[in-house]
Amino acid sequence: MHIDLPEKRYYSIGEVAEAFDVNTSLIRFWEKEFDVLKPKKNAKGNRKFTQEDIKKLEFIYHLVKERGFTLEGAKTHLKENKQKTLSRFEIIRKLETVKAELLKIKNQL
Repeated sequence: MHIDLPEKRYYSIGEVAEAFDVNTSLIRFWEKEFDVLKPKKNAKGNRKFTQEDIKKLEFIYHLVKERGFTLEGAKTHLKENKQKTLSRFEIIRKLETVKAELLKIKNQL
């Protein structure tokens, strides 16, 4: 999944949910379930996600939604095989970006 977000320092939960095409409640649920997600909260309690949070969310989305892991399976997978899976995920993400660019060039021809 390729996520198009503008270059900003912080993203609201609505922007993140729209980018992933999920409900905001799912993002809040994943925040409670996965310890690696720690968005900043302002005085009103609004969540602000950084670029690092977006990368972690993208990885969790990949495990749960695309590969079909359960939440418990994704948690254990993050703890045990983090480096191997993360490098594989980075390669997949880069290849998807290249594919999107090539399709864009093809459509322009």
